Amino acid sequence: MPGSPYTDLDRPPLSVARLRRALVAPYGPWSRLELRTETGSTNADVAEAARAGEPEGLVVVAERQTAGRGRRGRVWQSPPRAGIATSVLLRPGEAVPARGWSPAPPAGYGWLPLLAGVALAEAVTLLAEVDATLKWPNDLLIGGAKCAGILAEGVPGPGLSDLPAVVVGIGLNVTLRADELPEHPTGLPATSLRLSGAVATDRDPLLRALLRSVADWYARWRDAGGDAAASGLREAYLALCGTVGREVRALLPDGTDVFGTATGVDGDGQLVLTTPSGPRSLAAADLRHLR
Repeated sequence: MPGSPYTDLDRPPLSVARLRRALVAPYGPWSRLELRTETGSTNADVAEAARAGEPEGLVVVAERQTAGRGRRGRVWQSPPRAGIATSVLLRPGEAVPARGWSPAPPAGYGWLPLLAGVALAEAVTLLAEVDATLKWPNDLLIGGAKCAGILAEGVPGPGLSDLPAVVVGIGLNVTLRADELPEHPTGLPATSLRLSGAVATDRDPLLRALLRSVADWYARWRDAGGDAAASGLREAYLALCGTVGREVRALLPDGTDVFGTATGVDGDGQLVLTTPSGPRSLAAADLRHLR
């Protein structure tokens, strides 16, 4: 049937009922899950909900994105049901007395995209059985090629004194074929789980494992008051990070670039470089691994 989601048997649709049963009740902080056949950007959808006062825990999943966003305004697209496109709403600045959570300091919010990266790498490694590494700050690599990207955005509150909500979006290439892969202007090749030899490419368990892992790591981070070291997040990230120890070129938001050796990630989630002019910490940059 033309237009049916079952015309490509390798790409069955997700079931919102199964996802809600598996996630919303037992796995905090997820409180509401919305599955959309098509949308422009799941990050934009969740940001709009955040501005309207949506509480923490919203998850939006799209079978197809037409205007998914990456860093520096890049567009991320995928054929219908060929990947995972999801965004979640977090409010780390709000206390949650029922869970004993005090507000997390804003200085630590830079760890949230790295937290999502750890969760994604764990889910992919466990279910797909591929060797995944993380490229600071927002890429998941398999065999040196980009298989997923992460974009975290702050959404200001209605008042000047309100702490921002944080929207974390994740796009994972699952069953894309070679002729469907996106082009990346940074020169990094793209891949998908299928092309990487994954043993499992069923999006339903992959998405459930991803969201459960994000929830688990977020809970550890909040339990530790937003301290990445105390929660074990920093150690887990460094174990998965393929950037630390590499010579890199960092393109900064102002258009300048910096060359150096990545030596670590500091307490705020910034990448620490050793450069000819001395150590430098980067809060945001596009990186190229040089060797």
